[in-house]
Amino acid sequence: MSNYDNGSTWCYMASKKSWLKSELPQLLALVLLVLAGRSSLADHYLVPSGSMEETLQVGDRVVVDKTAHGLRLPFTSIELGAGDAVVRGEVAIFNSPKNGIRLIKRIVAIGGDEVLIRNGHAIINGIPLATEPGVEMFGSRAAWLNMRDGGGPDLYIESVPAGMLLAVGDHRGNSLDGRFFGLVSEDEIYGRAIAVYYRRSEGFVWKPL
Repeated sequence: MSNYDNGSTWCYMASKKSWLKSELPQLLALVLLVLAGRSSLADHYLVPSGSMEETLQVGDRVVVDKTAHGLRLPFTSIELGAGDAVVRGEVAIFNSPKNGIRLIKRIVAIGGDEVLIRNGHAIINGIPLATEPGVEMFGSRAAWLNMRDGGGPDLYIESVPAGMLLAVGDHRGNSLDGRFFGLVSEDEIYGRAIAVYYRRSEGFVWKPL
């Protein structure tokens, strides 16, 4: 190799090292900012199973609003401010009380509710949510259920304790949910699922939940 080539290589390496030295702090700050945003503001969730069919399909990618129920200090569970209360019908992300696995389910009942789930359909405070077979209404929000595998186990709760929630999958006969592992604390809600932004069969989409 000629002296010219050696000099060119040395200059290139020196220039690259100088660039890394000057830009690395900004790159690290950007990475930290992105991670902090995902930790406290918004994130995404990959649906691993069919427990929320027909609403969610296996492989769906879902936008999660992590500020919906309170802003948290990045990388911690410390709350910096209160958010909206969890409401019936919303699709929420939380860790299973049984094994800590992160789940996505529909919130069917909140504190103070009397709950009866019979043949897969919910009756809240004496009022059936089903308006027609396979559909439940939470106010103006419709939940389209998958009843092909039946309704799963029945459940009765005289009164959900304050600060607790009942989370159930829309695929009522094929969902490991609150009927098996019990109630979930509001404090354990990781975020509110906002919309599907990618579906394998359709590509990029926007399907509000």
